[in-house]
Amino acid sequence: MEWRIDDKPVDYEAALALMDRRVAAIREGSAPELAWLLEHPPLYTAGTSAQAADLLAPGRFPVYRSGRGGQYTYHGPDQRIGYVMLDLKHRGPDVKAYVHNLEEWLIRSLARFNIKGERRQGRVGIWVTRDGGREDKIAAIGVRIRHWVTMHGVALNHEPDLGHFTGIVPCGISGPAFGVTSLHDLGILISTSELDMAMKAAFAEVFGS
Repeated sequence: MEWRIDDKPVDYEAALALMDRRVAAIREGSAPELAWLLEHPPLYTAGTSAQAADLLAPGRFPVYRSGRGGQYTYHGPDQRIGYVMLDLKHRGPDVKAYVHNLEEWLIRSLARFNIKGERRQGRVGIWVTRDGGREDKIAAIGVRIRHWVTMHGVALNHEPDLGHFTGIVPCGISGPAFGVTSLHDLGILISTSELDMAMKAAFAEVFGS
C-alpha cells in the first residue's frame, strides 16, 4: 500500500490520467495499491447520473465528465480529496461493502475532531445535523471500478469556499432542509497536515495499513 500526498492543486485531467495508469499497473501486478490525498483548482465534475438541469452556472468553472458514479459535485481549494486505487479481487469483490468502508473512513476521520458524520438512506455522502434539524453534507463519495480495481473516492470539505457549491445542485439534492458544510464552517480550525494525519489513521483502521 502506497500513499501520495500533494499540497498544491493538481490538474483534474492529469489526476485522471495518473489514476488510469495506476489502475492498469495494479491490475497487472506491477504497482502497489495507492491512496492519494490532494486538491483541485475550482471545477465541477459530472458523474454518470448527472442531469443537465443540475448545472446551474455552466460558465462559472470548468466542467468535466467523469466516469465515476453519482451526479454533479464541486472540487476546489481547501477540499481534501482522497483518490483510492485498491484491488478488490484480493480484498473482496463486493461493491456495497467497499462503498460502506469509504463512508466509514470519512466518519472516523471526522470523529477525530468530534464531528458526528452520518450516513443517510437514499443520500450519498456523509452528513451532519445542524440546528433546527437541517442536514448539511460535509463529504461526497463517487467511485468507479475497473476490473475490480477502484478509482476516484471521496471529497471531504476542509475549508472550501462554500459559495462555489451554488453553481450546481450538489449530488442532485436540494431544498431548504439540506445544505453543504465544512470543518471550518463547523468551527474546526485545523491545518491540512492535521487533516491528512487523521485521514491516514482512519484509513488504516478501515482498510488496513
